[in-house]
Amino acid sequence: MQEKSSGFQWPAQWTPDILATLMFVVQKGRILLIRKKRGIGAGKVNGPGGKFEPGETALQCVLREVREELHIDIEDAREMGVLNFSFACGTIPEIRCHVFMATSFTGTPTETPEAEPFWCPVDGIPYDLMWQDDRFWLPAMLDGKRFEAFFTFEGDRMLEFSLKAED
Repeated sequence: MQEKSSGFQWPAQWTPDILATLMFVVQKGRILLIRKKRGIGAGKVNGPGGKFEPGETALQCVLREVREELHIDIEDAREMGVLNFSFACGTIPEIRCHVFMATSFTGTPTETPEAEPFWCPVDGIPYDLMWQDDRFWLPAMLDGKRFEAFFTFEGDRMLEFSLKAED
């Protein structure tokens, strides 16, 4: 097991306000990313995804969100990890995000009011345009590792983190 930390200790009691998902499609050395157009993280590069609707599982949510945001249907989604986000400023809700990866889909990634999709080489991911936490867990996921992480942010700035990743 690989562990990285800024010295942060996981809180004993923590409950997210929002359950959400992210999807990363990887094919032939490329990853499908989006420029997020609205909501939390607008203007940042990320994977498509979003908030659970009542009664949905994480898988149902991510498949629905990708269909809504990019007009594609994922064929082989697999959950790779869970990200937990706490925001020190108190203006952004606490979030638990289930992260999925896939290699196969039908349809053509299409721009929507939510997202502008683009393909990027896996070795050229624009981490400087993404949330600061992505550079810690995304490479582990791309290496096939399952992970769990906790990050504390103040606005866009990451304050502390703890990451556990395993094959």
